[in-house]
Amino acid sequence: MATERVHLISLGCPKNRVDSEVMVGKLHQGDFEMVDSPEEADVIIVNTCSFIQPATEESVDTVLEMAGYKTTGSCKKLVVTGCMVQRYGKALEDELPEVDHFLGTGEYHRIDEVLSARGSAAPRSFVDTPMYIHDELAPRLNSWKPHSAYLKISEGCDHRCAFCIIPTLRGKMRSRTIPSLVTEARRLAGQGVREINIVSQDSTAYGRDLKDGTDLGGLLRALAQVEGLDWIRLHYAYPIGLPESLLRAIAEEPKVVSYLDMPLQHASGPMLKAMRRGITRAGQERILERVRRFVPDVAIRTTFIVGFPGETDEDFEVLVDFVKSQRFDRVGVFTYFQEDGTDAAKLPDQVPEEVKLARQARLMEVQREISRERNEALVGRTIDVLIDGPADEDERVLVGRSASQAPEVDGQVFLDAPPSDAGPGQLRKVRIDRASDYDLVGRIVG
Repeated sequence: MATERVHLISLGCPKNRVDSEVMVGKLHQGDFEMVDSPEEADVIIVNTCSFIQPATEESVDTVLEMAGYKTTGSCKKLVVTGCMVQRYGKALEDELPEVDHFLGTGEYHRIDEVLSARGSAAPRSFVDTPMYIHDELAPRLNSWKPHSAYLKISEGCDHRCAFCIIPTLRGKMRSRTIPSLVTEARRLAGQGVREINIVSQDSTAYGRDLKDGTDLGGLLRALAQVEGLDWIRLHYAYPIGLPESLLRAIAEEPKVVSYLDMPLQHASGPMLKAMRRGITRAGQERILERVRRFVPDVAIRTTFIVGFPGETDEDFEVLVDFVKSQRFDRVGVFTYFQEDGTDAAKLPDQVPEEVKLARQARLMEVQREISRERNEALVGRTIDVLIDGPADEDERVLVGRSASQAPEVDGQVFLDAPPSDAGPGQLRKVRIDRASDYDLVGRIVG
């Protein structure tokens, strides 16, 4: 059989990226060759996102753009996978006649059999209740930096936040076992990965569904024993139910960096109740105090939603005050989107778009000043920096990240006059000389 050339585009979050990497791994084992350009591909795969409407629109636009290569390129088959397929199901067959096959979020492991099928042997759509999650036996090719990778520890979510469609798209919570994750981490470390970024829909709940005592703290301690890894970072920790074992692992394990990504979404009591977050501002403050008590030097990243239905000026001012008082290290602010299929879409008192945007800009300005002050406090200090490689703006400049800077979402450290022996994947001591709102500039020492 002639080798088919495949080009894959992965949209959306790091969790989706991991699914894409598993698909690439499976195809790599078969009669398929991955190519960087859609123009030269026989098969194009688009792994879509549909978390909010703009993501869906980007997915549709990308699919239509790739469909053009059926006439202008060598593409013979177009496959669409992921959240958009799971959300809209077989309705997409009529909406996107250009697409040959659709795979939902629980069916992406079928990619090799779909592409290997001849004629009409494979159904056009594979969409069912999401049950699959890859394990240590699944082949996977890391698509991020050679020295950094994401590790998906669970799939799905059992929370029912009013604004979120993830349980519909990804199904119920299902955790991988610690031995499975350690095996995958060892494989990644053997390939040169030095930094593991743990991702899931709800990392805090990891292991609860296994009902055997497995928890996040135990997982972190097991991963910390993997030779070759330097940094282990945790993302997407739901604030309620943070186990003490987790906080102790962050505090005690040198490889587990003092970083916690914990989406809080709001601080106003009425908003938290309407969002069905199951917590109050006071409850969040107690949790944050507990985290900082166990891990005094922790860098906390969080996200907020402004413009949720019914959000008043008073609610927003409560959120502003919360951000000012907590002085988070990293903050992302999103405007609410009225998503079909969520309970919040049916709520009255939808907030005008211009109000949402104004609130987003103001809250980000508040955080910008905090971020600037925090960065300026690092000037003159020497910190560990993991070098990622040349800067996008200038290949002669190297960039890296400190332990408090996660890939893709946080700032960077730009390296002045790096020595000739400095390169990607190295962990080097860097003296910070200058600071901006979100980035740092320093020089390698020693």
